[in-house]
Amino acid sequence: MSDTAYNVLFLCTGNSARSIIAEAIMNRVGQGRFKAYSAGSQPKGEVHPQSIALLKRLNFDTGFARSKNWDEFAAADAPKLDFVFTVCDNAASETCPVWPGQPMTAHWGVPDPAAVEGSEPEIALAFSEAYRMLNSRISIFTSLPMESIDRLTLQQRLDAIGEQERATS
Repeated sequence: MSDTAYNVLFLCTGNSARSIIAEAIMNRVGQGRFKAYSAGSQPKGEVHPQSIALLKRLNFDTGFARSKNWDEFAAADAPKLDFVFTVCDNAASETCPVWPGQPMTAHWGVPDPAAVEGSEPEIALAFSEAYRMLNSRISIFTSLPMESIDRLTLQQRLDAIGEQERATS
């Protein structure tokens, strides 16, 4: 196994729910092999309270969580990104900045739990479902043999991970 730590950026429009949750999961599941970040094209300026509540229930430290603009990661002093994943359909269709390091990209769309209207249990369920989907995809991704897989095959696998559960979501 390589000592390389891969930098991963999760993008969403508001950077208040899905991308924040993905950042938390990756930093836990990646166990030092991956360093995750999140950002949005039009950040809301605050993390959705249900995102924080869910992460706290699952024993995540939420001190990292802040809603930020993706321009932070296109700056000259930004971390060199190895992977950039969009987790919402709006961000996937937007023109992204040029990322330092020419990262591999893929779209891993997940339904927006912040858009769910209903009772508290229904909203909490939507956040739990987004977490489940992201955790599954990130777990598969982190188990890929990064050191021994060619770039084309890796891209195909990244795209396939994003297609998981599309029929049900």
